Amino acid sequence: MSNRYRIVVLLSGSGSTLQSMIDADLPADICAVISNKADVMGLERAQKAGINSHVLEHTAFPSREAFDLELKKLIEQQQADLIVLAGFMRILSDDFVNHYYGKLINIHPSLLPKYKGMYTHQRVMDDGEPLHGSSVHFVNTELDGGPVVLQARVPVLPSDNVESLELRIKSKEQLIYPTAISWLAEGRIELKGHEVYMDQKKMSGPVVIDYM
Repeated sequence: MSNRYRIVVLLSGSGSTLQSMIDADLPADICAVISNKADVMGLERAQKAGINSHVLEHTAFPSREAFDLELKKLIEQQQADLIVLAGFMRILSDDFVNHYYGKLINIHPSLLPKYKGMYTHQRVMDDGEPLHGSSVHFVNTELDGGPVVLQARVPVLPSDNVESLELRIKSKEQLIYPTAISWLAEGRIELKGHEVYMDQKKMSGPVVIDYM
């Protein structure tokens, strides 16, 4: 088995985020893609790239905990160093999250800690915010509450609607997620307790990339 850093990607849909990782030439191996839904494009993208893909349909399990237990078994078989949530539309159990704490990351379409949860683009526009963005963060048991590593920040334009803003945010997510994953694979980023360290120095806040 290769000594390269090993990633498992969890998804539920089109796999556009996965594609950005495939295209980024990461210093790591995407060793498996796991979807909780069959017949999604994300699985096709994985197969086209020669990545092992698995379907684990949550509807086949009697409880969230039973699903997560089987998911954990699949991940352990891959000897993964990092689990990347890429449009995975399942809330994971606290036991699962705690087991992989520090090895489980997500990307959320807001400048966390602002606008946790859903419908972030609409809420940003409704509130008249001048800036919006996306955040790569470690996952903990609080929804969208884990330590943030990297953010992309964009202006909210007078001409924006929800759809145009969402598209612009998505395009930046496909840049910063592979960047953050690369930092983790290279050992530049480390989580110690609730604090993020970069190049062995405690970060006072996330790295922010402005796309103005």
